[in-house]
Amino acid sequence: MKKTLIVFQIVLLSVLSYAQSNKQVPSVQIKTLDGRTVNTSVFENDGNPIILTFWATWCKPCIKELSAIDDLYEDWQDETGVKIIAVSVDDTRSLSKVKPFVDGRGWEYEFYTDANSDLKRAMNISDIPSTFILDGEGNIVWQHTSYSEGGEHKLFEIVKKIKAGKSIEN
Repeated sequence: MKKTLIVFQIVLLSVLSYAQSNKQVPSVQIKTLDGRTVNTSVFENDGNPIILTFWATWCKPCIKELSAIDDLYEDWQDETGVKIIAVSVDDTRSLSKVKPFVDGRGWEYEFYTDANSDLKRAMNISDIPSTFILDGEGNIVWQHTSYSEGGEHKLFEIVKKIKAGKSIEN
């Protein structure tokens, strides 16, 4: 019985320490759309929130979400200073389509590619679109998977709460 209790405590502490250490974006190498390698540790926004979204060129809900946000993004930036970072999880076979796809839509976000799924794996993402909101210190304070029409408005409400220093529930 004591052994079971000790094992349980060790497992619980491991899970809790992992959860606490997983509150920021893991440090992983990804690429810009022009092929330069960068580390995710460079993600910053002068103390303002960041929306980090994972998408792919073949994902219709992802495209709908990014397009819906695009219509509102300038106003969001004016009001909260939020930055959107979009990470494509297209694999190496479709990677060459990402830049022309983005350019053709005129999206003004910061784009990266994660062709080997290193960041996707590190953040334990199984479905896309997966969206995370980071506070001004880079802490992940909210996350959501999928997209439904109008979801961008809820997303912005959460960004405004974070900007105002209010707590949110996931």
